[in-house]
Amino acid sequence: MISMFSTWRVKDFDVGTAAASHIAAESLDAADWIDVPIPGDLYLALHAAGRLPDPFGDRTESECAWVKDREWWWCADFDAPAIAANQRLILTFEGLDTFATVWLNGKALASTDNMFRAWSFDIGGHTRPGSNALVVSFTPTSTAIVDKAMPVWSIISDPIEETKRNFIRKAQFGWGWDWGPRLPTVGIWKPVTLQLETDAAIEAIKFTTHDISEARDHAKVSVELSIDAFSNAATLSAGIVLRDPQGVVVYQRTLGLSGAKASIELNIDDPQLWWTPELGAASLYALNVVLKADERIIDFRDMKVGIRTIAIDTSSDADEPGASFFRFVVNGVPIFARGVCWVPASSFVGAVDDPHYRHLLRMAANANMNMIRVWGGGVYEHDTFYDVCDELGLLVWQDFMFACAPYPEHEPVFVENVRAEVRHQIERLRHHASLAVWCGNNEGQAVQGFMNRMTGGNEPLAGALYYDKVMPEALAELDPTTPYWPGSPTGGPSDNSMLAGDVHHWTVWHGLPLVPIDEPVGSFDHSPEGVAYTRYAEDNARFISEYGIQASPGMQTLQRALPEDQRVLGSEGLLNRIKDKPKDKVDAMLIPVTGLPTTLEEYVDFTQITQAEGLKFGIEHFRRRKPHCSGSLIWQYNDCWPGISWSLVDYYGFGKAAYYYTSRAYEPVLASFKSLANGDVELWITNDTLDTLRGEAIVELGTFDGDTICSVPLAYDVEPNGSKPVWQASAAQLGSCASRFLTVSSSDDVFETNRWFFAAIKDLDRPKGKLPEVEIEVVSAHELHVHLAAATYLYFVHITTPHGWTYFSDNYFDMRLGETRTIIVRNSGVTISPQDVQIASC
Repeated sequence: MISMFSTWRVKDFDVGTAAASHIAAESLDAADWIDVPIPGDLYLALHAAGRLPDPFGDRTESECAWVKDREWWWCADFDAPAIAANQRLILTFEGLDTFATVWLNGKALASTDNMFRAWSFDIGGHTRPGSNALVVSFTPTSTAIVDKAMPVWSIISDPIEETKRNFIRKAQFGWGWDWGPRLPTVGIWKPVTLQLETDAAIEAIKFTTHDISEARDHAKVSVELSIDAFSNAATLSAGIVLRDPQGVVVYQRTLGLSGAKASIELNIDDPQLWWTPELGAASLYALNVVLKADERIIDFRDMKVGIRTIAIDTSSDADEPGASFFRFVVNGVPIFARGVCWVPASSFVGAVDDPHYRHLLRMAANANMNMIRVWGGGVYEHDTFYDVCDELGLLVWQDFMFACAPYPEHEPVFVENVRAEVRHQIERLRHHASLAVWCGNNEGQAVQGFMNRMTGGNEPLAGALYYDKVMPEALAELDPTTPYWPGSPTGGPSDNSMLAGDVHHWTVWHGLPLVPIDEPVGSFDHSPEGVAYTRYAEDNARFISEYGIQASPGMQTLQRALPEDQRVLGSEGLLNRIKDKPKDKVDAMLIPVTGLPTTLEEYVDFTQITQAEGLKFGIEHFRRRKPHCSGSLIWQYNDCWPGISWSLVDYYGFGKAAYYYTSRAYEPVLASFKSLANGDVELWITNDTLDTLRGEAIVELGTFDGDTICSVPLAYDVEPNGSKPVWQASAAQLGSCASRFLTVSSSDDVFETNRWFFAAIKDLDRPKGKLPEVEIEVVSAHELHVHLAAATYLYFVHITTPHGWTYFSDNYFDMRLGETRTIIVRNSGVTISPQDVQIASC
């Protein structure tokens, strides 16, 4: 029997003034308490009750600051069942944020201190007939860690001396980051369950793919059970059934159980493997385990598993002496990771629902992505996130939740707390087919190394105990087949080296220096030349696990987030949406690309153009370098609030221009132009599939007036998983100037059409602000087909609606004179009409 506590009541008190005995009394009058749903969030409940303004409203952060300084008490009632001698009643909190005491009928059960752990208690001896009062009190984090101190550094906006966040095992971004507000959460953030167990219970299940034959016609897998048997009154057995993706039983067996663990090895013929989207289907098997006591079912688990192997190849790169690979290998096939970095989908992590996860991850899959990096300053995500990644074939790079700070190693209690967190999350997530790598932390090694070079010191990294010992030891025991990487970035002669490991590229945007490790580190260069996105071409790294450019969300989001008087360039409300500093940092990037804006509408367009064109340039460069470079993870994919950040998709589900540019640049087959130092231009074809590509491409040199100067058909032949140049023209042949452009198209639709400009966007001699001819066809209440025809060259054509989570088959594209397109516009959640559609270009 499992019961769920879906609604709780909550009230705040001055610290230390509330009494559990009063709150737990049967006669408690909770009329002045407010309801909080679980899953849910305290801030949202307070807003609904009229005690807080909208936390995401115009400059309302400061009005919400009092929440973190109060003591919060949550209460719920339940009727306990009768408990036999061979039974126990287990109360489980899957997530308590963070310093909490659990009370039952006025007596303390335990205190907790980690948001990332589940907490279970046998309450069989503490219940009473009839109603039972379950109470959880939360102490402010500032009170709980007031006596903590250690030498620290931090690269977040708020001073670490104020928050001491490195002593607190909770979501680090909640104290504010350079893309999110300061809204530290508190309370019950994940489900609470009550389970009556009889004789024994399934503690854990481990599914492992050990080997796949070279021909991929045979796989060896295993299932390991951990059983908690607390009664000797029955004979235990476990039934194991494995069904293929079509529901056909491929293995079935009943095991007699005599100890705490049992395991079996399975040999699967003709396995349906789990692949990333460009390589095949994300095939999932259904694993069912039933625990019986004397033939009575007492527990069961159903899970989806994938048969696949994943490794990281760090062998030497013979073509680039002194360098080594960093590439993921799926089922024996090296892949190029085309992906993004994920931050929590809301500041209120307990309130993100399943549809929100599915929308965001489906958008990632639609944009030809195959990897999501869960960043280490947020949370280990909800189960739905990993389930959907399994379904869609999206690999998950999973950071442990440590980011941009040193972490204490000198307190045994803290060390054991981290150890328990690590073990819990490994056991929780290891069965997911999408899980590709565990990573120790975000930027710890790199920032410590950078600071040592800046100061000439040699300070060790506080936290290395976890990355070098605690985590790898736990993985060796609990999940030895999933790769581990100690930090991102790390590897090579420095911890942001272009010779080995992964890199966070922040020359573009932040102006960090790109210098060899044996040279002194220079100052940041924030000049337009220093941060120009063309500097991506200087990066010869192995795997770029962070890089990005900020851009404003669209006007649809700004209209929701800002009152009308703040929808002005430079307004305090607009600037509050920018958490990076200085607030005008984007100007240096805009100057050479679009020039500086004079209106809010121009600000939206110019920042989105710069982000989109810059990421396109970077992706194409990194992909052309495969296999020497084997990954591109853009910072960042999503937003936790309606802010101005590096995101591709904003908080309300509107894709920025860069989302659509990225989708095209992440196509499994990419044709891209490369400018050489002497002004010549090469055409490259990059192939991420397992097929040899042979076909015909057409390269055209055209003018914005509509003339075609020349058209060159060319045959190409690109090996599986390869990348190479297939055409070159000299600067003299091209007559490079601002009125001309190059395009490449596929005669058999193998790749998307691409183009190359010979000047910055602001300097192009082209028509501006023209619109295509438009005809809108209503297919259904939820789908429109927008037919477009261009009477001139059109740049940055985009279609918008006021509805978030709207699907566009393409958006933010160019059209040549005489070109026609049909764009599918679909939203299953709302009715859309032709009147909702707006079309613009730049």
